[in-house]
Amino acid sequence: MTDTLLALTTRVRARDAMDYGLFWGMIALGVTGTIMIYSATRQALVNAGFSGHYYLERQGFFVGVGIVAMYVVSRLDYRRFEMVATPLYVGSLFALAGVFVVGQSALGAQRWYNFGFVQLQPSEFTVLSLILAVATFCARRPEGLTMYDVTRLLTMAAVPMLLIFKQPDLGTTVIIVLTVSAMMVLAGVPPRFMSLLAVLGSIGVAMAIYLQLLHKYQVDRFVSFLNQNSTNPNLQALIYEVNNAKSAIGSGGLRGAGFFHGLQTVLGYVPEQRTDFIFTAIGEQLGFIGSTLIVTLLGFVAYRMFMIGRRAKDTMGRLICIGVFVFFAFSCFENIGMTMGIMPVTGIPLPLLSYGGSAALVFFVAGGAVLSVSRRAGN
Repeated sequence: MTDTLLALTTRVRARDAMDYGLFWGMIALGVTGTIMIYSATRQALVNAGFSGHYYLERQGFFVGVGIVAMYVVSRLDYRRFEMVATPLYVGSLFALAGVFVVGQSALGAQRWYNFGFVQLQPSEFTVLSLILAVATFCARRPEGLTMYDVTRLLTMAAVPMLLIFKQPDLGTTVIIVLTVSAMMVLAGVPPRFMSLLAVLGSIGVAMAIYLQLLHKYQVDRFVSFLNQNSTNPNLQALIYEVNNAKSAIGSGGLRGAGFFHGLQTVLGYVPEQRTDFIFTAIGEQLGFIGSTLIVTLLGFVAYRMFMIGRRAKDTMGRLICIGVFVFFAFSCFENIGMTMGIMPVTGIPLPLLSYGGSAALVFFVAGGAVLSVSRRAGN
């Protein structure tokens, strides 16, 4: 009898074994990001007469809330997300539409709700709600997706994409395209059909540029990326940003200048360094060794997400994991790539390292959803 009870207990624990590598990896990224944001902003705030702890306190608050949210979500059975997927999706559409009415505008974009102490960006949460909605939709069709189902999936993704594109937020729009595409492939949509969608999408982008549906600064960012040695005065500001970013990373050398040091960071030569260009502060202050460790940690977290998805026991679990994996991995690749001049400049944050409460909460909750899958897969 004792042996039987011991065997049952061991089996239950195996089914509820959370992936602690992913759990602690996410926490390590959040804590590291908070420290780097503080290191990159303290001197500038002090010079301007403000408290040097301003961004530290705010990011620390959201990281703390995010860690708690990640753990709570990880304790829930991911199969129960099916009950809230549709309400969350519909709610995200209303939130995106509401931005145009009562949202706050900044840097030429209208993406945020201002609640005084905190600003929330609904497009960040929309990516996660769409992942859950697509996973639920596909999980309810175990016999496979018909062409009618694929059309509904495309419509489901197109509505929030258009609202986000209108804000404008091209970076998040691209993330949605890649994330939903990966989930559709995993759900069994034929490769030939996905290739057709890719061709049609490319034609759509070309038409958008031709019809001037894209904002001028969005086109200029892409053109400056393709012509980084251009002398065109209209592109010089964007090229200057990227050159300063690359210079900051390169000036870190092997070991870096150390926390709270570094000429480019202290003097504020790199714009938006606490958000879009946080990796430049990492490169300058921590050097090649520190940057490599950060990239390795990001890669480890992404790898754990991917492996949990591979071992998931059902369609919904696999789709949630692959959706979050693409969301996380592409954000890392795009953000770091743009600071090094190998990707166009966008507003995509570096997960858990860039300043921003909305992004921190979304990535922690997304990590919690993957951890929930790992608990039920015995990882």
